[in-house]
Amino acid sequence: MTENSDPFAHAPSNQPPLLVGHNTVTGDAALLDAVHAQAGDSAPQLIESLLPLGELAGSAEAREYGMLANANEPIFRPVDRFGARVDEVDFHPSWHWMLDKGVGFGLTGAPWTSREPMPHVRRAAAYIAWSAIEPGHGCPMTMSYAAVPALRADAALADELVPGLSSATYDFGLRPIADKRGLLAGMGMTEKQGGSDVRTNTTVAVPQADGAYRLTGHKWFTSAPMNDLFLVLAQAPGGLTCFVVSRVLPDGSRNGLQIVRLKDKLGNRSNASSELEFVDAHARRLGDEGAGVRTIIEMVAATRLDCVLGSSALMRRSLAEAIWHAEHRSAFGGLLVDKPAMRNVLADLAIESEAATALGLRLARAVESPDDPAQRALRRIGLPLAKFWVCKRTSFHVAEALEVLGGNGYVEDSGLPMLFRESPLNSIWEGSGNVNALDVLRVLQRQPEGIDAWRDEVESAGVPELHDGVTEVLKAIANLVDPSEAEYVARWLAARMAVLLQASLLVRQSPTAVSEAFLVSRVLGQHAGVFGTLPAGLDTAAIVRRASTER
Repeated sequence: MTENSDPFAHAPSNQPPLLVGHNTVTGDAALLDAVHAQAGDSAPQLIESLLPLGELAGSAEAREYGMLANANEPIFRPVDRFGARVDEVDFHPSWHWMLDKGVGFGLTGAPWTSREPMPHVRRAAAYIAWSAIEPGHGCPMTMSYAAVPALRADAALADELVPGLSSATYDFGLRPIADKRGLLAGMGMTEKQGGSDVRTNTTVAVPQADGAYRLTGHKWFTSAPMNDLFLVLAQAPGGLTCFVVSRVLPDGSRNGLQIVRLKDKLGNRSNASSELEFVDAHARRLGDEGAGVRTIIEMVAATRLDCVLGSSALMRRSLAEAIWHAEHRSAFGGLLVDKPAMRNVLADLAIESEAATALGLRLARAVESPDDPAQRALRRIGLPLAKFWVCKRTSFHVAEALEVLGGNGYVEDSGLPMLFRESPLNSIWEGSGNVNALDVLRVLQRQPEGIDAWRDEVESAGVPELHDGVTEVLKAIANLVDPSEAEYVARWLAARMAVLLQASLLVRQSPTAVSEAFLVSRVLGQHAGVFGTLPAGLDTAAIVRRASTER
């Protein structure tokens, strides 16, 4: 050791820099192609409007705020310093920063009132480009977006609440709805005893002389309890009914909502998910008594779309991190990205991510045309099968991307552990895998226009392999006579239908290298079931270059 040398001054080498300073919109070729495919002539204008969002999402500032929000969890404060019950949740400033930006970028209810072309496609692209900086804060934005179509069951409630839910202003704090410049919504469906079987709910709604109701009961899982209003299910005299419950009453007093505790969750740590008790809470009926599921299902459908988009965002960010690492890390005599085994893994991850993005934006395009029977039918069947497949694939995808970074990926500073903990969530919320697979069966049994819309969409690519896949699926459906047998194969059907739909989209909008790899591996089955097993002869180098933020 030389004189005055510092034993701790060893400069690290061969360590990739942080992936910051890129634009998550223009740096994502798959996203750009999906926008062009679904927005058509409106695509250039739409992409231009997203450039500030993409620049901020790829910044060091956004990365830091995302990490801080994940590390500094919300704190439940049941009483104030004088002992008075307040039932409030305190958040780290990073949470408010992210929501302020996300709401400002139009990720809540703005598309429902926008006069701009393709507002739902725009929001879908924005959600993918933005939400993975820290996925927890996406939950209140998703529920606020999804509440709007459900509120249309009552014109007066919609007139009162939709403007606030569509606002570009994030206005945090418990105050009367009329006093706020922007609103956030939540949803309460599941209870201790029933979970997904919401018809077993025991929360009771008692009608009042003035037309309102009083709710007594509980909700087992209600995220974002500091939001301004909640759509909840309760048993009214006429059956299970949907209600709007505001957090604060018009006179400024607190409504009868008590937070029992915040859930200690695997991931989604920044988001306050709670158990709520309704204690003679004031509520307004939304839709007819007994029509609760039919009313709130519009909100469920929209939240399922965001589950697909959120999972696509997780795939895209984990893929971008993996490729960035491989482009800047050398091993065994060269860059990792140039090693054939690594290139196979990265290309395989890339086509999975691109297929998820393509499907998410296609379903957002279907939302743009609610009066078109074919688009409505495609949305009805496409959402549960997409949620089943894309969300299921995400955990597998993020885990493989994390492994590309090796031990570095297992360390919190990389950001990959946050993404990995988040990765199972969208497959659970808004209906688990079985619930969504069985929902696909329900469409097949009750709404034959759904399978027609799916078939027409898949076969529009004009590829023989897809025609054969459609024939296979239709034959399997025709053979489903016994209900128990149908349930048994529901997951296979949902998965196969989703893959064929993804393949059709990639054939029509992605480069041949991408669509060919997806067809060969996912449709024709030349795949060993793990990432990095694409067959020889594919242009994996071109696929990886396309997915790189530095292309």
